[in-house]
Amino acid sequence: MAKSTYYYLINKGGVDVVAIRNEPVLKEIKIIFTENKGLYGVRRVHNELINRGFKVNHKRVQSLMHKEGLKGKRLKERYHSYKGTIGKVANNIINRDFSTTAPLQKWTTDVSQFNFSWGKCYFSAILDMNTNEIISYDLSLHPNLNQIKRMLEKAFNKFPKTEGLIMHSDQGWQYQPMSRKGNCYDNSIMESFFGRMKTEIYYGYEKNYMSFEEFSKAVDEYIDYYNNKRIQSKTKWMSPVQYRITSTCLN
Repeated sequence: MAKSTYYYLINKGGVDVVAIRNEPVLKEIKIIFTENKGLYGVRRVHNELINRGFKVNHKRVQSLMHKEGLKGKRLKERYHSYKGTIGKVANNIINRDFSTTAPLQKWTTDVSQFNFSWGKCYFSAILDMNTNEIISYDLSLHPNLNQIKRMLEKAFNKFPKTEGLIMHSDQGWQYQPMSRKGNCYDNSIMESFFGRMKTEIYYGYEKNYMSFEEFSKAVDEYIDYYNNKRIQSKTKWMSPVQYRITSTCLN
């Protein structure tokens, strides 16, 4: 539209100035929302807009998303991971101190159970407490030591130099539990990840996965998305991998 035409229509009352001003922002909001499969709420969309060079107010983003009916998914309930049989209790080195100053200082691990019409499967993962990155994982029909071994081998093949690393786990026979029975706060970071994962690819989607192979593919895609694209406030609105790389370069 020519500049002269624009101002002519404004003077005649034929142009919604606010709508025109919001058009590029709204377009990008829809792109971000779609790219992230409807998982982003206002806060993440707002920060991703800033990452993409937009100068926009949080309330403006909230208003536009509300008008378009764009709502991100929220956690449904507090999630509790698969515990198995409680074994011998080991010393709690972490003692709820999840603070870190760099990647590869503290890892946490646990197992989550998924139920389907065709049976159960178990997701075992390691998460870096500094970056929230999923270091390695294994999905199996059986929660046994072979699953843990595969997961650990992947982790240490990916990061062979881990001097001084602390590996933390909650209760569960696979890991020799690090805290007293029944206290989920001793591994709240891992519990939070499992809750988010369940909300974003499992709750309400159970019937979509007709086999172990289909769910395994969905898990692979989700972890790749979570590690490499999904921004978080803890990681200064970068993805976990991007934050790790940035932190490593600064150090």
